[in-house]
Amino acid sequence: VQLQASGGGLVQAGDSLRLSCAASGRTFSSYGMGWFRQAPGKEREFVAAISRTGGRTDHADSVKGRFTISRDNAKNTVYLQMNSLKPEDSAVYYCAADRLWADGVVTTARYDYDYWGPGTLVTVSS
Repeated sequence: VQLQASGGGLVQAGDSLRLSCAASGRTFSSYGMGWFRQAPGKEREFVAAISRTGGRTDHADSVKGRFTISRDNAKNTVYLQMNSLKPEDSAVYYCAADRLWADGVVTTARYDYDYWGPGTLVTVSS
């Protein structure tokens, strides 16, 4: 599966952004999806994940209550709604796909993901 993230940009603290990740192929619903981010000089970190049909999600503590992951399997797209953005949210955001054999599972470890998109840059100014 090929992934392409979009929706990044330069915003001010407190603003909102919605990232999208479009996937190719006809088996999108077979993949758990995740969002990760990487700031300069830091390791790539988990942001959010969603199960195959969207019934289960998980979010990093640093974004809980502000970010929401969702998916639309009819459109082969996963989203990350980001509200109340902070300067520390500035990073390149990556979407990833994990081939899962069952629904109801979310993957939070980056090494478990099979496919990655090229990332989209989010910059939050103070």
